[in-house]
Amino acid sequence: MANIDTEHEIAMPPVKPGPLPAVRRENGRWAGYWHLLIAGFRGLMREPEVVFWVFIFPILLALGLGLAFPNRPVGSSRVAIVSGSGAQRALDLLKPSSAKGLVRAEVLSAQDAWNRFRLGKYDLVVTPHADRSFEYRYDPARNESLLARAAVEDAMQTAAGRKDPLSTSAHVSSEPGARYIDFLIPGLLGMNLMASGLWGIGYALVEMRQRKLLKRYAATPMRRGDFLFALASGRLLLALLQLLLLLGFGVLAFHMRILGSWISIFLIGTLGAFSFGALGLLTASRAQKAESVSGIINVVMMPMWIMSGVFFSYEHFPAVMQPFIKALPLTAFNDALRAIVLEGASLAAQQVRLLILCLWGGLSFFLAVRWFRWT
Repeated sequence: MANIDTEHEIAMPPVKPGPLPAVRRENGRWAGYWHLLIAGFRGLMREPEVVFWVFIFPILLALGLGLAFPNRPVGSSRVAIVSGSGAQRALDLLKPSSAKGLVRAEVLSAQDAWNRFRLGKYDLVVTPHADRSFEYRYDPARNESLLARAAVEDAMQTAAGRKDPLSTSAHVSSEPGARYIDFLIPGLLGMNLMASGLWGIGYALVEMRQRKLLKRYAATPMRRGDFLFALASGRLLLALLQLLLLLGFGVLAFHMRILGSWISIFLIGTLGAFSFGALGLLTASRAQKAESVSGIINVVMMPMWIMSGVFFSYEHFPAVMQPFIKALPLTAFNDALRAIVLEGASLAAQQVRLLILCLWGGLSFFLAVRWFRWT
């Protein structure tokens, strides 16, 4: 191998410094937010149970309740007749009403009739006596029992020959907008948005804290507000899809009428989803364990689930409770959505309810950002 003379260096041409290559700036102000939003959607789509509970379960619930309530014959009263010598006469007197579907009568022993009436399987018990009279047993606390007593009394007196001094007529009306399913679907939508915001954000956030994922996020140059806003807005987009699917299902399956503007409906849905999402962030801002946040979420949800008019009108509660009930975010959302969908009300007419949702959402998000901790 030839030796190289180190004293005589080979002359190299001088290298001119050129311009540095341009650096791509991808980390803008909202880059972290968009990356978090996209990552959140990808994570959701990898969990089939999330798709079921968010999109499919509300439709199945609406289908089951919609089939159960509107299809029951109008005024159909379940009547138990105590067996005895006058039982057949009672059945004969009730035959015209039974043919019209107004009364469903069945002869039972006294013990069976009273036990089934106590359990709510019958609305009224008719006991024939030896003097050809009849005794009614009914529960004044049950509306269906009161209606059954009135229907059976009228049917028996008419069949026995009673003539009314005035001539009247009656027509059954069950138009879309006045049915139970029309009242129910907006309530189900509000309940689903609330559950999605509280459980989908609050519980998931605490689970991330338990798995030390939030600790890794804290080590990145990411704003706390961007992280929380990405969680809330991701659920907001899912909420709009839920709104479209559930209302669309009501229109197609039950011929539900949408009298208001779809733009107003989507604005109400957006504001409701933001309010419930901010509540979810607030419930999880400090909780360390899944058991702790579960208790907090249940404490927040249960009053609204019961009192905010999801399955029945909150007007049944005492008057002294009405101001508190109307101040709840789910009550404001349900009332505003029903007013727009069922009555065709304008968005401007819902100012008070919109203000309630804005206050709950804005204050909850502000406190969540202030109190949130990564570990």
